Amino acid sequence: MKHLSIQEVAVAVKGEIIRNGSDPVITGVSTDTRTIEPGKLFVPLEGERFDGHDFLVQAAEKGAVAVLTHKLNKTLPEGVHTILVKDTLTALQKLSAWYLRLMNVPIVAVTGSTGKTTTKDMICSVLSEKYSVLKTKGNFNNQIGLPLTLFGLESYHQAAVLEMGMSGFGEISRLAAIAPPKVAVITNIGVSHIEKLGSRENILKAKSEIYDGFHEGCTLIINNDNDLLHREGNRLKQNGVPYSVVRFGIEADAEYRADDIQALGEAGIEYTLTIGREKYRIRLNVPGKHNVYNSLAAIAVGRTFGMDMPDIKAGLLKFASSEMRLNIFSLNPEADIKIIDDAYNSSPDSVKAALKILEEMDGKRKIAILGDMLEMGDYSREAHMSVGQAVAECRVDVLVTKGKDSAWIGEGAVRAGMNVNFICHEQSNQGVINWLKDNLQKGDRILVKGSRGMHMEKIVSFLKNRRDLE
Repeated sequence: MKHLSIQEVAVAVKGEIIRNGSDPVITGVSTDTRTIEPGKLFVPLEGERFDGHDFLVQAAEKGAVAVLTHKLNKTLPEGVHTILVKDTLTALQKLSAWYLRLMNVPIVAVTGSTGKTTTKDMICSVLSEKYSVLKTKGNFNNQIGLPLTLFGLESYHQAAVLEMGMSGFGEISRLAAIAPPKVAVITNIGVSHIEKLGSRENILKAKSEIYDGFHEGCTLIINNDNDLLHREGNRLKQNGVPYSVVRFGIEADAEYRADDIQALGEAGIEYTLTIGREKYRIRLNVPGKHNVYNSLAAIAVGRTFGMDMPDIKAGLLKFASSEMRLNIFSLNPEADIKIIDDAYNSSPDSVKAALKILEEMDGKRKIAILGDMLEMGDYSREAHMSVGQAVAECRVDVLVTKGKDSAWIGEGAVRAGMNVNFICHEQSNQGVINWLKDNLQKGDRILVKGSRGMHMEKIVSFLKNRRDLE
């Protein structure tokens, strides 16, 4: 982070310096005393079960040279700059927006019901062939994580790729106000967060906040095969919006189109890309048709940034899946057991994509271990049943479900023709682990997937650490 004077910070957050310290500048920003480093500004945030203002003194003891506060009834540290603000979260956001304007780096924003993180990482992999790029780390895609990401901008950065998440109206609007995008990508509109928003149309409305502030010179990149985005793209083009609307897809006509798709199993996937009259053969070292869509979005961003196709293709080849996101690994050669670790999160579309990868793998038995998909609301039964149908259609040999609503996956699979004797339902991760202890066989191919709150990574951890498989 570029060093900032205390006066610059106070102006940016519209605060009042009520106590002076000795260090004239801050070298970073932190909201967590557990990881704070000397020279940083500490921003205390309030949550339902904690109040960062209780740790102001501790932050100073660990080297913070300045703190923000909106509570004067809390003990203030001695010897450090203290800036009084109306609200510390708002101040954090104001400071990050001010810092972005100072650094003047173009923003690529990515949202969608599924595929946000993978698409963001693919875009970064592509752009990094030509530019120095900052990207969102982990799940820092909310009103706290996004501002903290922006403080990672350095003078050498030429672009930033930011993931923007939401669970309700107004959230992406606030994020886009902090980091106004030059390019926005919407991967798809599914049913994630339908419990809170009520309909896919409302999900589209909430996601569309990402381009509310668009003007001439901005570019919106959308999945043309998604029914709602297809309709939205047509509407925007018919209305003659001043910014560019670029579409990608497989099934429908689009500016960036993939066909002649060839699955290469675990080794990846290939397809022919058509851009107008141009044609290119694209290779990805990650499997799955869904990654064709993700890569099309990344290609569209690369071209928007003036990149040549050889560099774009090189960036795509270097992309690799991150942990808990369709990460395929072997336990050991003798056991011949392979795991698809996709435990980070879950939705109907993402489960079906993962099942397709399981189906394409070589192995004696295909086992799907699937946990509840959360935040489905009244749509939960239908969503889980549809996944069950996909389980049967992908010829899964054994289905193990975990949780409560996931029992409907089994019901859906039976209705679609799967033998009920090859379906097991467990209430807990330990129940699944016990099943694996008794039933795991040489040659198994196992998919582990569930919503974040189901903590399915504990099952993956058990499989990784089994000593009797060595």
